[in-house]
Amino acid sequence: MSEKYRIGATRSPADAGRTRHGPLSPAEARGAVRRVLSEQARTRGTTCGPDVLSDALLVASELTTNAMLHGGGVTGFDAEVVGQNLYLSVSDRERRRPVTVDPVDRQGRHRCGGRGWPIVCRLSRNVLVSDLPAGGKCVTAVIPLSAQCRHPVGGG
Repeated sequence: MSEKYRIGATRSPADAGRTRHGPLSPAEARGAVRRVLSEQARTRGTTCGPDVLSDALLVASELTTNAMLHGGGVTGFDAEVVGQNLYLSVSDRERRRPVTVDPVDRQGRHRCGGRGWPIVCRLSRNVLVSDLPAGGKCVTAVIPLSAQCRHPVGGG
């Protein structure tokens, strides 16, 4: 049984000539994450609590939204379960790294926005930002599943 499920940026040799972007919006990214976690639950016989699903959906939304607002759009998306972790990767066109912005500006006014990156960092076990050879970057967030996934009662 495979522990790895890929969506979006994965291409087979038959797809080599076509560009496949995967989810291009936060809603599509959330749908992809739901499918990956549902498949993981079906094939491994485990269920994840609502907290891990909520965390994964929020991280997918934030990464996708950040790529749209600050990165020139989503150029790639991948969601896969490896071992006891969900790996979410979102690529965009911008090489600049995400930054944490103070929620209050120099005049003491509260800013709108700027909370997505801290949310991603808080909900993830690890976050890696890497440059892409053709330009842009890929942000990969690792969300732990092990503490909140369990076998159903009577299950293996």
